Amino acid sequence: MTASSTYTVAISVQTRFLREQSDPEANRFAFAYTISIRNDGSVATQLLDRQWTIHDGNNKIQQVEGPGVVGEQPVIEPGATHTYSSGCLLETPVGTMQGSYGMRAADGHEYRVPVPLFRLAKPNALN
Repeated sequence: MTASSTYTVAISVQTRFLREQSDPEANRFAFAYTISIRNDGSVATQLLDRQWTIHDGNNKIQQVEGPGVVGEQPVIEPGATHTYSSGCLLETPVGTMQGSYGMRAADGHEYRVPVPLFRLAKPNALN
C-alpha cells in the first residue's frame, strides 16, 4: 500500500500451475496468476505500466516492463477493484515474481504501487 490514504491501493494475488500447458521433461512449467487491484484511496487512479522481476529455481532472472496490464490501462474508482489474469513460463517447477505498478491519480499525482513477492510452484514441488 502507499503511505497516503488519498493514494491507497491494495494488491492481492492468486496463482495456479497449468499442468496442461506444461512439459516437465522439456523444463517448461506454465503458471497463471490473477491479480486484484483495489483502490482504497479517495481519488480515482489509472494503472499506467507494470514492472516485473521473475526468478526461477535456477536463479534465472527475467525483467518485464510495459504499458498497462493485458493490453489495458484501467481507471479504478475509489472503492472499486480491477482484476486481471496473466501467466508466465519458467524452466523450473518453482519460482517467484514481484514488481510494481505505475499509477496516476485523477489529480495528476503519479506514484508506484509495489506488488509483494509471490511464489509460483507446481503442486508437491515443495514439501
